[in-house]
Amino acid sequence: MNNNRDAEQGQMNQSYEPRRDKYPSKKRKTAPPENTPCNKWKEFFSTLLYIVVALVIFMLVRHFLFAAVSVEGDSMVPTLHDNDRLILNKVADINRFDIVVFDAPDDPGKQYIKRVIGVPGDTIEVRDDVLFVNGEEVPEEYLAAEYFTLDESDNFTDDFNLSILTGIEKVPEGQYFLLGDNRINSKDSRYFGFVEESAIVGTTDLRIWPLSDIGDMNPANE
Repeated sequence: MNNNRDAEQGQMNQSYEPRRDKYPSKKRKTAPPENTPCNKWKEFFSTLLYIVVALVIFMLVRHFLFAAVSVEGDSMVPTLHDNDRLILNKVADINRFDIVVFDAPDDPGKQYIKRVIGVPGDTIEVRDDVLFVNGEEVPEEYLAAEYFTLDESDNFTDDFNLSILTGIEKVPEGQYFLLGDNRINSKDSRYFGFVEESAIVGTTDLRIWPLSDIGDMNPANE
């Protein structure tokens, strides 16, 4: 009698096994060591990709939006000096009295920097060192004739008008009349005529070098 009872107890113990034995927990996969060759290559290519993207963005910005330019010569003295460094804006609208960089009409492969004096439709005249745009006197606050040594009989800007210089009374559509701020030593539209809009690379009003002159160097003159 006791033997049967012990047998039944043994069968019950076998039927009701502990849950942990019946349903063993899944083992967690261990992460590969951080310094495996695979991870090193992934990190290398990820860094390389960031560098390539950054370079592409830089080139696009430089080509289409902004660029650093260096001044050569003294034609814009005293506003700009030789070796000044500027930021060129390639997408800004071109307005009267803006400083612009453009492809030289008389020297292929070279670029000049001058100031816009006449926009399409303007008449331009200088009499006794006074600028007249469309018949109205316009002060040229960006000029500094006192910076130069002149004889009393000399003018900082020799008299001229568009008809005398070009045979045309008004600045044609799609073209601009440009002068250097150093009127006594500047090769500009008085010599090579109007400049096509398509030849203008961009405008600039921000100097970044030398550090002592950093900032806006083209105050509004409306």
